[in-house]
Amino acid sequence: MRPEKNKRVEINPAQQGLAGFGSVLDGLDLGPLPAAPPAVKPAEPQKPRRFGRIVLRRETAHRGGKAVVVIHDFPPEITAPEMEMLAKRLRQALGTGGTLKGRTIEMQGDQPEKVRAFLEKEGWQVAGV
Repeated sequence: MRPEKNKRVEINPAQQGLAGFGSVLDGLDLGPLPAAPPAVKPAEPQKPRRFGRIVLRRETAHRGGKAVVVIHDFPPEITAPEMEMLAKRLRQALGTGGTLKGRTIEMQGDQPEKVRAFLEKEGWQVAGV
């Protein structure tokens, strides 16, 4: 004969819930309560960081007639991870594809005005196109 399918099996029937847990801590001396954290002073508004000068150029060569905006001439102190983050923010802001090739960023589409506006808002001095 088969046992019933949905029959509940008690694993530890003598165990009670956590309702009596507070009584365990009654006799313990846990010391004083910690002091409140110090109040955080609001940060002063920061001036936009000036990164340096970069150059925009529009290219269509070897791309099947499609235009891309190439951002190049980054200062040497800008690292590859910083450039990757800039390319990612550009892709998100413009809603287009783009890639980082060496020390240049290529953004798909013929929209140099939007690229320029974004980069100037980020703190770059933009030349070209």
